[in-house]
Amino acid sequence: MSTGTLITVAPTGAEHAKSDVPNLPVTIEELVRTAKDCERVGAAMIHVHIRGADARPTLDLQRLKDTVAALREETSLVVQLSTGGAVTDPEEHRLRVLDAMPDSASCTMGTVNFGDDVFMNRWEFVVELHKRMRDRGIVPEYEIFDLGQLASLHRLLDQHGLPSGGHVHVDLVMGVPGGMPGDTETLVAALRMIPDGATFSATGIGRTSLPVMLASLSAGGHLRVGMEDTVSYARGERVRDNAQLVARAAGLAKIAQRPPMPADEVRTLLKVAQSN
Repeated sequence: MSTGTLITVAPTGAEHAKSDVPNLPVTIEELVRTAKDCERVGAAMIHVHIRGADARPTLDLQRLKDTVAALREETSLVVQLSTGGAVTDPEEHRLRVLDAMPDSASCTMGTVNFGDDVFMNRWEFVVELHKRMRDRGIVPEYEIFDLGQLASLHRLLDQHGLPSGGHVHVDLVMGVPGGMPGDTETLVAALRMIPDGATFSATGIGRTSLPVMLASLSAGGHLRVGMEDTVSYARGERVRDNAQLVARAAGLAKIAQRPPMPADEVRTLLKVAQSN
């Protein structure tokens, strides 16, 4: 069991509209301010979706590069870009995200129903993401939305080798309508299938946020929180900002005697290339 906790903040996502969630950080300036606040209270990695000038999701390469540069200049956080984008983004645009050269990037291990939509991740696309990340020295975070995707991860590693740095880190995304439920029983089942030597974070969507956090901490796992995943802090109470969610996660990690890890320790844990 790890003696510290990696806390990732996912501040924006691609699902919420700015008009519905006015405090959602969508500009580069808002993202940087959010990142600094979250680092101050315990985050070590930031999982980034970007928005365009109209506040709608985009995968514009220059904006991605500008965002990575700004986050690196103003924080020490490990910068992880989403290659998921929005469910409507074409594969070529999602692959192009890697040209922004983040420290890390997501690699979702299969297709999943995502509410009323379908989040498509063909096997050939997953393999291409894995290979391109390794070629560029980008550390993948293998996103798992359902238990069968862990079997796909074993297949990927067996057929195509270890990722950049040689360490495998997965994020169990739990509670998405159409994916695995966000409860302790499912998390325990997932842990039986995680590759030997791998580390894991867990993400609880919506009302599963707290149960998943507590289950992950008790099992030696790490945490992802943020307004991408929930905009409710408690029953009838909206999230004030991302730092509020990170601070709660950090407090629980301290109670579990696994305090938040600083970014330099996370880089060592995940084998993030220093050149990035």
